[in-house]
This record gives sequence, structure tokens and C-alpha cells, in this order.
Amino acid sequence: MTSEPAAYAPAAYAPAAFAPATSAPATFSLEDVTRRYLPTSPPALDCLSIDARAGELLFLLGPSGSGKTTALRLIGGYERPDAGAVLLGGAVANQLPPHRRNVGMVFQNYALFPHLTVAQNVAFGLRMRGKDRRAQAEAVEWALALVRLTGLEGRYPRELSGGQQQRVALARAVAFKPALLLLDEPLANLDRHLRDEMRLELKSLQRQLGLTTVFVTHDQEEALALADRIAVLHHGRLEALGTPAALYNRPQSAFVARFMGEMNLLPAILGEIAEGEGHLRLARVMGAALTVCAPQGGHTGDQVSAGLRAELLRLERAADNDGGGQSGWLGTVKLVTYLGANTLSVVQLEEGPVVKVLEPSDEETSPWRVDDRVRVRWTGGPPHCLRERLTAPVA
Repeated sequence: MTSEPAAYAPAAYAPAAFAPATSAPATFSLEDVTRRYLPTSPPALDCLSIDARAGELLFLLGPSGSGKTTALRLIGGYERPDAGAVLLGGAVANQLPPHRRNVGMVFQNYALFPHLTVAQNVAFGLRMRGKDRRAQAEAVEWALALVRLTGLEGRYPRELSGGQQQRVALARAVAFKPALLLLDEPLANLDRHLRDEMRLELKSLQRQLGLTTVFVTHDQEEALALADRIAVLHHGRLEALGTPAALYNRPQSAFVARFMGEMNLLPAILGEIAEGEGHLRLARVMGAALTVCAPQGGHTGDQVSAGLRAELLRLERAADNDGGGQSGWLGTVKLVTYLGANTLSVVQLEEGPVVKVLEPSDEETSPWRVDDRVRVRWTGGPPHCLRERLTAPVA
């Protein structure tokens, strides 16, 4: 295995002398698309509608089995929908084969041909599209310079590191100047350090080329760090679509709240309007008085769920005679996990639910131990409330 290239340097990308002009960014749309693999099984995609804006980096995020890769394969032409329409640039593309879609795709396992050299792998899509040898050579040179692999043209995939193989797959996907780039968990097979480095490179490359890009991942951190917008899929349906900040801070469902970071959901009862603003209301959150951001159309007495981010909770040691009357919730520490910069504590509240608390780590060790009696306090602004009513304790 060879070592990784030198540290990331955006200025080294795409020498203008031989950079071919890229196609204009294209949008895609899935309109009420359904895909079912077996007649008796639940659909992998169920009436899914989603689109991308020109030039944006759109993430498809969700747990395993949510339909992310199926959606990507439908866009790329590797599968066809059972119902609905796939539109590329406004035109229905249901029957178009992959090589006629002007769409580049990077697969999770990179799908490099082991018997072809780096240059031959990168030229494969160009050859399939009927480009002559001179055009192939120019595009291969440009694409390899773009991903900083100049000089490795004659090597085979087995002679490359994982990061270099990923770059070859990316060079092959952009060499023919696609209008749309599809990435199916392209960083999943890399170690943490290299994955973090490649995130920056992918973001810079996507911005430089101005490519409309669809990126599939189950990694929330990856989506929050890179995406312009995130589409959250669940059981083949679109659960939510929005900017990273909107989905993280104002989730519209309990599933999205739990999936996007460490969110605690506690039962709450809405009270009167607070501070003269219709969206801010007084509430009783498991007995504690808080001002909350109420769901649209919320009324006094509504039973809702208050979302409390773990990083905005703090622990205090509770006195033996602490029986209430203060803000916050009493509980017992059940688990303490050191995460480097932060420490995660799991607390069983006396009222029943379990909550997670993420606090900055001390230099030496956490002050909390299993079985410590603590008080959990909320330190942020008004928590975001969901209309969903909790029927059981939520961890």
C-alpha cells in the first residue's frame, strides 16, 4: 500500500490549462416514486418525492433500510421505478440507461476494475460515451490532477491505498463532465482521520465544479458538516427536508429529533402565551416550568413533546434532602462515558424517562459516578416542542 498524498491544498486543484468546461448544473426530481423488490415485501421507496436545486449538495440521510441507496440508484439509472417518475433537467428519464444520463456515480465499494490501470479506470466512462483517444487523455489528465493523483496513471487498484482508490472512483465519476454527481457513502470504508480529511476535499471539489451533488450517508455528523440541505428518509418515505440547522434545532417529528444528534424528548403540557409572542408559551415539562417554542397551532393544555438537546443540559449534585421545589429534574446517574472533549452521562429521572447529558470534559476525570443523585438543568433557550404526544418513556 502506498502512503496518502500530501495535506489538502485547494489551490492545487484543476490546472486551468487543460480543465475541460463542465456541464451546466442540472436538477433532478423524484415524483411519487415507488420501488418494491418483492410483491409481498414493504416497498423500499413509497411514493417518494424529492428534488435538488442546481449546484447544491443534497444529503440523503437515514438508517439502514430507509431507501437511501435505492433512491440514488433510481436517479443514476441502475434501477427503474415501479411507479412515479425520475426527472433529470425537467425531462422524464425512467427508461434512460446510466450512460445516457450524464450522471456520475461513486459507489460505496468504489467498483474499480482490478485489471485496469488508474488511467484506464478513469477513462472507462469516456470510452463508453464514444470519446476519442485524445479527448480521453485530456479528460483523464484533468480529472487525476483534480483529485491529486497525477503520476499514478499506470498503477492498478491493488497498488493504491483506500483513500487513493476513493479518489480514482471520484475522478472517474467527474471525468466526463457530468451534470449530476451521485455519492453512495463514499467515505464509509475509510478510517476516521482520512474520512475527516476527505470530507473537506469533497466539499471543496463540489463547490469548485459547481456540481449538483447527491450524497447518501447514515452519518448525521457528516450530513450536518457538509450538506446544503438534508432529506431524512424513514421506511422509504421522506420524513423531513431542510437545512442542517433547521433539522437539528427545529425537528418536525420524534424520529428526526432522535436521529439528528442526542435529543431527549420529555412530555410537556402547554400553558399560556409567553412574552406576548404566539410561538413562545409557558409549559410544564415533567413538572418543571419552562418557556418553550410551541408547535404551530398549539393551545393551552395541549400535551406535546419537548426536545432537549443533550449538550444544553447540565448536572448538579443533589443534596440528600433535595425533594423538589427547584427548576430541573432529579435523577440517578446510570452510565458515564468519556468522549474526549465531552463526557456523556445517562441519567434515570425519578419521574421515569432516561435522559442523556453531554458536558465538556474536565482535564482529569468526570465528577460524576454511577449511582450519584443529581439534578438535571436546562441551560439553553426555549426548547423546541413537537406536536407528537409521548406514550412511553424515551431514552
